[in-house]
Amino acid sequence: MKAVVMAGGEGTRLRPMTANQPKPLLPVVNRPIMEHVLRLLKRHGITETVVTVQFLAALVRNYFGDGDELGMHLQYATEDVPLGTAGSVKNAADRLRDDRFLVISGDALTDIDLSDMIRFHRENSALITIGLKRVPNPLEFGIIIVDESGRVQRFLEKPTWGQVFSDTVNTGVYVMEPEVLDAVAPGEPVDWSGDVFPALLERGAAIYGYVADGYWEDVGTHDSYLKAQADALSGKVGLDIGGFELSPGVWVAESASVDPDAVLKGPLLIGDYAKVEAGAELREYTVLGSNVVVREGAFLHRAIVHDNVYLGPAAHLRGCVIGKSTDVMAGARIEENAVIGDECVIESEAYVSSGVKVYPFKTIEAGAVVNTSVIWESRGQRSLFGPRGVSGLVNVEITAELCVRLASAYATTLKKGEYVVTARDCSLAARALKRAVNGALTAGAINVLDLEAAPLPVARFHTGREGAAGGIALRTTPGDPQSVDIVIMDGRGADLAPGAQRKLERVFSRQEFRRAFPGEIAELAHPARAIEDYTHELLRHVGVGDVRDMKVVVDCAGGTSSLVLPTLLGRVGVDVLTVNARLDDVSPTETLAERRRDLQRLSELVSSSRAAFGVRFDPVGERIALVDEMGQLINEERALLVVLDLVAAERRGGQVALPVTTTRVAEQVCRFHGVQVQWTSTSLDALTAAAAGPDMIFAADGRGGFVVPEFSPAIDGLAAFMRLLGLVARTRLSLSQIDARIPEVRLLRRTVPTPWAAKGSVMRSVLEAAENEPEGYRIDTTDGVRVARDDGSWVLVLPAATEPVTDLWAEAPDMDGAQALLERWARVVEQAAG
Repeated sequence: MKAVVMAGGEGTRLRPMTANQPKPLLPVVNRPIMEHVLRLLKRHGITETVVTVQFLAALVRNYFGDGDELGMHLQYATEDVPLGTAGSVKNAADRLRDDRFLVISGDALTDIDLSDMIRFHRENSALITIGLKRVPNPLEFGIIIVDESGRVQRFLEKPTWGQVFSDTVNTGVYVMEPEVLDAVAPGEPVDWSGDVFPALLERGAAIYGYVADGYWEDVGTHDSYLKAQADALSGKVGLDIGGFELSPGVWVAESASVDPDAVLKGPLLIGDYAKVEAGAELREYTVLGSNVVVREGAFLHRAIVHDNVYLGPAAHLRGCVIGKSTDVMAGARIEENAVIGDECVIESEAYVSSGVKVYPFKTIEAGAVVNTSVIWESRGQRSLFGPRGVSGLVNVEITAELCVRLASAYATTLKKGEYVVTARDCSLAARALKRAVNGALTAGAINVLDLEAAPLPVARFHTGREGAAGGIALRTTPGDPQSVDIVIMDGRGADLAPGAQRKLERVFSRQEFRRAFPGEIAELAHPARAIEDYTHELLRHVGVGDVRDMKVVVDCAGGTSSLVLPTLLGRVGVDVLTVNARLDDVSPTETLAERRRDLQRLSELVSSSRAAFGVRFDPVGERIALVDEMGQLINEERALLVVLDLVAAERRGGQVALPVTTTRVAEQVCRFHGVQVQWTSTSLDALTAAAAGPDMIFAADGRGGFVVPEFSPAIDGLAAFMRLLGLVARTRLSLSQIDARIPEVRLLRRTVPTPWAAKGSVMRSVLEAAENEPEGYRIDTTDGVRVARDDGSWVLVLPAATEPVTDLWAEAPDMDGAQALLERWARVVEQAAG
């Protein structure tokens, strides 16, 4: 006996879950509904099956194939246009003429006893047997009345309450004799219950109703979809739930990873390769699909989460559905009956209200409160590039596939045969992802000089020196071991300028990638003396002076600077105590607490060893933190001023480049030594461009990043350290004495939440308010809007490029004045933001 599985349904009421997949492929306890139907057929000995398909038919065929994995034999009958329930079966008539057959819906969940139904059909010599089920609310179904023998007396399709005369409804499961197909007109939309059955009943055909005792649920609405999941987990329907029962009602796939400190309150299901971290709480009727990541502090109750979803720390999901490949970031909250489509991004602290539908490929901004469905709008990712390059969570936002696409796009912007330098930090993630980058570049006819693990300044140096067209370096995001940054450089070793970033983004978004012909596949080489060449050139350009009697303490933070410092310091001869001088691929970055712990240890070592100063590198050797000879940490703002004072005092002329967010005490230091300040925007490429200008003696970003212009225009912690060695050796003052003579800084900062759509109006309001200021002020628009008064006080209002916030800085002769200035302009921003 054969079966016909009707799988052509579009499932419009289930959108956005069915916006880009057919209803039969919707997962219930991590298997498509239609797979449960096919398994039911096989349990009753029916393995020869014809599947009728229409909407997104290729997806159904690709998923199930010929049915061999399920131990079945599947054939497909495709409708060019919808033909209705009877018309779709008629479309497969040439495969059903031999014997009676069973018709069943591919999008209803059931465990009806098909064998008993077939027995009932045979014993009554029926032409058609209709599977019936008693339901409490029959309004959405076709009502059927049968007599005592089970023979059908009357049909009524989807009645009103006034027409309800029974609670026995049509399940869409039929046993039929092949001659029924003669009553169906070919090539026309025809339904069984609305057209064929009533006509046959009028002619006196033997149509019987089999009242089933088993479970049946038409998964046609969001409520019924959630109910089907709960019923499956509760055992109300006989299904094969994958995995093992960890405790009563708690089903966990063997490949899943669940921390013992996670809270699991069944019934629930955790799918293949899912990961649940300590502190996460999964409550009743929750289903996690394959490859789902649930971070610490997340809470899920009656949440259905499809495959490849990331749930960030403290995310809160209750009674909702999350489509596949969606990212729900830290602190986001999604309420009951909300449905998030496939491949969406719900950013940090966003709130999706009850009943809201977010269609596929949409982004909900950080902090947004969404009360209405998001169907057409899509903010998308405003920019591929952030302040640290292309950044994101490893294998969530930054995957090997994304690296291939990004590197392919970069290769497309370059000429065939050019060279690109690649490097990475010591993390396993960066190592794996760089392999994807190298493969894509060489496949795009770009030769690669791979430095392997190397400090970022070394990568920048070789990019600018080797005649390369650019470079790509991968590093763990500072303070976040779960994330990675992809730094893309131009031919100077500097970060790509905004124009080049936009060009790369256009190629990336359109996926118009260039491929090399077989004879054009490029080479991958590993320079043999990358570290030695860097140290040689650094010592040639940066005068160290007589430092042989100097003692310093150096903390390499377990990063790649430990690959350079032995060679560098060995040639200088300084007395150095080095700590954390190894490659730590387990902890390639540090948390704030770990950083404070290591800085405290560095302070103790400096004071106990009576060293001239101590320095701590970041894990990629780009930025440094300073400790004076007393063992006191010099904060980043004061460190900029101390090093600036040392450089300016020695050079007595020239220019320094500083971002507009820097304290204006820097102007006082420069003026005292006859040095001029060139203010730049806050972007790193702007600082690099300014540092490459004539007569430039110093540049810094105020976040531990220093530029030694005579060596390189890029931020370089190793070069800054060597420069500092020479400066301290030649001065008669200690770092604490230099710090003490520099005026106190009274600079405050605040962040004001600002929706993306309001940023333009906010800045217009800020500029209008600035223009209405009383006499004695100046407006500077180098970056954002800066309002400066003659008394030295100033405020800067700057919209953030990658977050829905506006940043404010204020400085005044005293802290009360700075606070008042900051509060006043914060009110301007808040009022304009609404």
